[in-house]
Amino acid sequence: MLGKQAKVLSETQVQELLTYIAHHTKTPLRNTVMILLSYKAGLRAKEISALRWSMLIDSQGHLLDTMTLPNSASNGNSGRSIPLHPDLRLKLLALKYQEHVLPYDPVIRSTHKGPMTAPSIVNWFWQIYRHLGFDGCSSHSGRRTFITRAARKISEAGGSLRDVQQLAGHSNLATTQRYIDGDEVAKRKVVNLI
Repeated sequence: MLGKQAKVLSETQVQELLTYIAHHTKTPLRNTVMILLSYKAGLRAKEISALRWSMLIDSQGHLLDTMTLPNSASNGNSGRSIPLHPDLRLKLLALKYQEHVLPYDPVIRSTHKGPMTAPSIVNWFWQIYRHLGFDGCSSHSGRRTFITRAARKISEAGGSLRDVQQLAGHSNLATTQRYIDGDEVAKRKVVNLI
């Protein structure tokens, strides 16, 4: 990532974003799923655009506990499996029943029912953040927030930064590390523990 990085949002800001989406947009369920795919699964705009129901459901049409993102839907060889966060899973179930989907349908559809393109998703996020006054935010803010939060919590789950790297779909751990935002409070606490 060259240049200025997308801002990492606080939990309060994410809740403000979800509240706004629920009450002030024409397609609140679809929009909530887009937000959660970014913040709770760490997907890029391209990956959100490429996501198909076949990557989320089994042969009987039941929603799985893990999404399978093939390389073709991601950047290069960054395909991966991502466990579904309970909030995301719940909204995906609601969207699946609302839309009456087929396996190869896009998860995120435009208002014309075709797949929403990656540039459209980037622009959609930009407009929402601009409206809310979230300076420095972009479609990549959810991904950075996801990776930062995962890095802070991974040791509690018994994992390592390698697990975060795999969730992010990065081939190099150094790339994952560039996504992780520092925390002044945590640094102070760790110094006090030494």
